[in-house]
Amino acid sequence: MAIDTIQQIAVHSSVMGRNQVQLKLNQFDELVLALKHALGPSSGLTSDDVDIAELTRLMEEYTTTEAEWSRYAMGDESRGYTRNLVDEGNGKSNLLVLVWSPGKGSPIHDHGNAHCLMKILKGNLTETRYAFPGESGSGGPMRVISEKTYKEDRVAYMADELGVHRVWNRGSDFAVSLHLYTPPNVARGGCHIFDANTGKKSHVSKCGYYSAYGQRVKE
Repeated sequence: MAIDTIQQIAVHSSVMGRNQVQLKLNQFDELVLALKHALGPSSGLTSDDVDIAELTRLMEEYTTTEAEWSRYAMGDESRGYTRNLVDEGNGKSNLLVLVWSPGKGSPIHDHGNAHCLMKILKGNLTETRYAFPGESGSGGPMRVISEKTYKEDRVAYMADELGVHRVWNRGSDFAVSLHLYTPPNVARGGCHIFDANTGKKSHVSKCGYYSAYGQRVKE
């Protein structure tokens, strides 16, 4: 199942006697451009070179409007969630719309030594954070640090120094969130997932996209 997509809006106007087509940017488009500008030509290469406060402010200032981002929000109820690419930030980041199936979520995972900002675009998402287990796993259940439910327009920050986490949609309808990862380490090198009962980790080498720029990706 997929959330409906929309086409970019073209506004026709007459300028000096000639018809021209102008692309009308909505507030979501402007957020994408602002995030790219904030990262700049040299930012995002390493985690230390990222101004998290500025990126968070930009995300917080955007008020979610489904018609503005729905062209990216392709869901699949047979999966826990889908990863839909919006922008690659000049190679220094990736911006994704994630669509979460009802009653499903992610495994416990890390972020490949990258920063992650998450903004809720639709519905509610519950995040459970865990302490990082030892390299070989503790042999016992992973320790929960916190659990929070984020509502529409809330922004959350996550990085490996804060632990690992899982995200879950406990609702009966699809939920949607916007994620900024910088650097884009997970897309390039994968991530680790963890067994909640033992702490044992395994590497997932491919964290691909369900769609890119509003178009379904062939698998």
